[in-house]
Amino acid sequence: QVQLVESGGGLVQAGGSLRLSCAASGTTFAINVEGWYRQAPGKQRELVAEITGRGITKYADSVKGRFTISRDIANDTLYLQMNGLKAEDTAVYYCNALIMGNAYWGQGTQVTVSE
Repeated sequence: QVQLVESGGGLVQAGGSLRLSCAASGTTFAINVEGWYRQAPGKQRELVAEITGRGITKYADSVKGRFTISRDIANDTLYLQMNGLKAEDTAVYYCNALIMGNAYWGQGTQVTVSE
């Protein structure tokens, strides 16, 4: 089992930056893939970025070149650096971890981008 706690969300103007953090605890050594998802009002949850155990990253087309996923293995923390934020990035952002096909989720953190 893994517990995930996100932080770092907030209100920012368009063009600004935020860094989200996700602190993991529990059987973190068993995590296969970690990622960030987001869900805007009235929309389905979507993948933003993910990173594998080998450090291979993948990004949604809408955030490529603006967002960067990274992790601090020693401290079991996952990050999402978000630059050049746009109004359409407004959503609740969730941290996700996959262990042997089982998905674990954090509680989410709100990111609001004003025009």
